[in-house]
Amino acid sequence: MAEDLRITDTITLQGWELTEQFTRASGPGGQNVNKVSTAVELRFEAERSPSIPDPVKARLKRLAGRRWTLDGALVIFVQDTRSQARNRDLARERLAELIVKATERPKRRVATKPTYGSVKRRLKAKKVRGEVKALRGDVGEE
Repeated sequence: MAEDLRITDTITLQGWELTEQFTRASGPGGQNVNKVSTAVELRFEAERSPSIPDPVKARLKRLAGRRWTLDGALVIFVQDTRSQARNRDLARERLAELIVKATERPKRRVATKPTYGSVKRRLKAKKVRGEVKALRGDVGEE
């Protein structure tokens, strides 16, 4: 079981919500790459987490995309460096960044009407374009 992870002043993930699994990584490592498990798969039980409010969970699910599993867990896989400890820290940082991004409420879009001048310009451009295309037709017999 992993230790607690503090995200913000109000959100702290408990140890039981996080599980880490170590596997052999592809990429840099030389001869070491075949014998040491440096890649980290950090699994966060987001759906069952009491630490995160429901609206944040919904935004987190949308942000996570393919990393969100069917059973409601968020999986982050890191194999960037040769060090297991550094990969572990990177995975935790990425999880924290994702959750912080999910806590930010998106601004509501205020619908606005296009200005009168912009509508006129758009229609004029369409008319000119239509006239250009009309001239491209077959030449009639005269």
